[in-house]
Amino acid sequence: MLRALALLALVAGLAGCQTVKGVGTRIERAVDKVMGSKGQRLDPWEKWNRKVFAFNEKLDENVLKPVATAYSELVPSPVRTGIDNFFGNIGDAWSAANLLLQGRFKAGVEQGMRFAVNSTLGLAGVLDIATEAGLEKNSQDFGKTLGKWGMGTGAYVVWPVFGPSSVRDSLALPVDWQASPAVVFDGGEKKVAITALNAINTRANFLRAGEMLEGIALDKYTFYRDAYLQRRGSFDDDDDEIEVLGLDGGGTAPAAAPASAAAPGQAAAPASAASR
Repeated sequence: MLRALALLALVAGLAGCQTVKGVGTRIERAVDKVMGSKGQRLDPWEKWNRKVFAFNEKLDENVLKPVATAYSELVPSPVRTGIDNFFGNIGDAWSAANLLLQGRFKAGVEQGMRFAVNSTLGLAGVLDIATEAGLEKNSQDFGKTLGKWGMGTGAYVVWPVFGPSSVRDSLALPVDWQASPAVVFDGGEKKVAITALNAINTRANFLRAGEMLEGIALDKYTFYRDAYLQRRGSFDDDDDEIEVLGLDGGGTAPAAAPASAAAPGQAAAPASAASR
């Protein structure tokens, strides 16, 4: 709408010119260049990424979404909130570690206190007592730590099952996996069960958001790509190179999704990848 209004205003000012049509075409191209998706320049593998995105969409449509829908109908909302809090509490411990690795000691200590309060007074994190006490969540992961150390975001990439990522976040993923909620369980079957519960519970929280998005997103792939890159800070750099961005010191991404969520319609990533 903004692009159309800008184009209309400029063309109206040139209404007396005999070459309005030609000028209008050039103006439209200029506006497209300025306001087009910056995410496109960070997506050199778009053809492959779109194929993987379509696969993830089918997987979500046929498996994850139906299971999450049934789960949300069977499990009461307070119970789902408690499960979210439990997984989020484990993520807080990993966030505290990453904040310390980033040299943000005050924030790291606060997240450590948040983890300690919820782990004790909050019944292993099922109750979020720390937020009520003024200790706000500051979600971090190893990808952000690498960014703080100066590593660029790199090109955008979509992985089967795991969903949207980048070169930097992909390199950080194995480390983040080691701090996922499943790590507190020794048995292999328990690890699988807790990971599945985390994914299903998270997807259930995004059922309504996914339905709303179906009606407004003309190109879901572009929407998810740009939202992911913007949330990870990639649009703050005007460099035309593929590898961009060293995260600034205090920058934290909005907590737009729970720790384990990719985008609605994309399978969930490990819960330790908080704010990814």
